[in-house]
Amino acid sequence: MGCNKRCGLLTMAIIGAVLAILGGVLIPVGNYFVKKTIKREAVIEKGTIAYQNWVIPGSPIYRQFWIFDVQNPEDVMENGSAPILKQKGPYTYRMRYKPKENITEHFDNTLSYFQPKIIRFEPEMSIGSENDTVTTVNLAVVAAPVLFKSGLVQAFMNIWMKSSKSNFLQTRSVKELLWGYRDPFLMEIPMAKVTKFVGVFYPYNETLDGPYQIYSGKDDLTKKGSILTYNNSRTVKYWKSYCSMVNGTDAASFHPFVNKSEVLRFFSSDICRSIFANFESEQIVKDIPLYRFVIPASAFASPVSNPDNVCFCTDKDISSNCTLGGMLDISSCKAGKPVYISLPHFLHASKEFFQYVEGLNPNEEEHKTFLDVEPITGFTLHFAKRLQINLLVRPNPKIAALKNIKHHFVFPILWLNETAIISNEKADIFRSKVTNKIKLLNFLQLALMIIGSVIFLVFLVASFLCKGKSPK
Repeated sequence: MGCNKRCGLLTMAIIGAVLAILGGVLIPVGNYFVKKTIKREAVIEKGTIAYQNWVIPGSPIYRQFWIFDVQNPEDVMENGSAPILKQKGPYTYRMRYKPKENITEHFDNTLSYFQPKIIRFEPEMSIGSENDTVTTVNLAVVAAPVLFKSGLVQAFMNIWMKSSKSNFLQTRSVKELLWGYRDPFLMEIPMAKVTKFVGVFYPYNETLDGPYQIYSGKDDLTKKGSILTYNNSRTVKYWKSYCSMVNGTDAASFHPFVNKSEVLRFFSSDICRSIFANFESEQIVKDIPLYRFVIPASAFASPVSNPDNVCFCTDKDISSNCTLGGMLDISSCKAGKPVYISLPHFLHASKEFFQYVEGLNPNEEEHKTFLDVEPITGFTLHFAKRLQINLLVRPNPKIAALKNIKHHFVFPILWLNETAIISNEKADIFRSKVTNKIKLLNFLQLALMIIGSVIFLVFLVASFLCKGKSPK
C-alpha cells in the first residue's frame, strides 16, 4: 500500500519533470518556428508583409516644417546685426503616399525602383496656411555670388539686384519658400541658362528620387533592404574616400533579429550621405516592444572628436581647419549652392556657430533623430528624422545687399521633422501576427517550466516523506 502511494507520488514527480523539460524544449522549437515565419515574411518579394509595406508605407508619413522668422530685419540689413530668429510652425505635409515606381526584380535577388517625391499640405495639422509669410534670408542673393565668383559678373549682379530691389532678407509665403518662386533678381539676369526659380526644396513635387537597387533578402536575410546602388553607383560623388559609400538601408526597415549592440546604418538622399544610429533605450509603442536607435552627436562631430568624419570636412575656413562640429557642408550635392545641414537649433554644434544668430534653443529630446525598430522583424514602426537647413552667408563689398554683413556665418532657414508611427489598425495586425504569438509562446514555455518544476519538487519531496513513514 505504502509502495503504491509512493509510486504514485514518484509518477507525478516524473510528470512534473517532463512538463518542465517540455517547457525547456519549447524554447528552441518555438524559436525555430518564429525564425522560420519571420524569414518567410521579412523577405522583400511579392506576397510577403515586408513587400506590402515596402511598396507603399503602411502608415502615413508627415513632414513638419518650422521656419525661422527674422524679428529685426531692418537692423540686420542696415547695421549687420545678428538676426533674431523665432520659429514659426509647424506647417505639415503628407509625403510618400504613392507606391514606388518602375519596380524591377533582378536575377541576383535584388530589386530596383524609383521613389516618387510627392507632398500634400495638411491644413488641420498646421499652425496656419501656406500663404502665411515669413522673413528670411534671400536665397538667390546669397547663393549667386558663390556660384559666380568673377568680379565683373558680380558687378552686374549688384546692378540687377538693385534694379529688382532685392535685399539680403526677403519676405515670402511658406509655399514659395519651400517649393519655389520666380525670383525678381534672377529674372533680371539675361542669361537663358540661369534658372529663374528658387526655393529651399525646388524642384521637389512630382519628381523622382533614385534609382535605388536593394537586396531582397531572399538569399541572405542579413542584407534585406540594404542599398546596393543609388543612381547606379555604390558611391555618391560628393565626398572623398569611404565617406562617399552608400551604406545600409533607407531606414524604413532593417534585417530581422536586431540586437542592441548593433550600429544601424542607413542612407539619406536629403543629406547626400550615409549615417548611423546607436541603441538608446527600450520603448513600448501601441503595446509593441521596440528598440530606440538614435543618431549620436559623433555623427556630425568634427574630426577632432570623431576622426572618421575627416572626409566630411570640405571647407577648412568655415570649420576652422576642421575643428568645429555639428555642421555638414552639402554644397557639392546642391549644385554649388552654400547649403549646410545641422540638427535643429544647432543641436550638438560648436558654440562658434551661435555667435552670429540669436533665438536658437537646442533641446535633445525635441530635436534628436530616432528610429524605433521592432527587433524581431527589423521593421521601423515609429521614427522622427529631424534636420535643419541653413545657408552660408559671406560678406561681399562688391554687392550692396551683402556689404553690411560683418562676418561669414551659417543662417538657419528652417528645420523639419519627418515622422511616422504605426497606425492603430496596422498595430492590431502586427500584434496578432507577431507580438501576441511570441508572448503566448514565451508564456507557455515559462508556465510549463514553472508548473512542471513545482510538481516535480512537491511530489518528489512527498515521495521521500512517504518512504520515511512507511512501516519496516
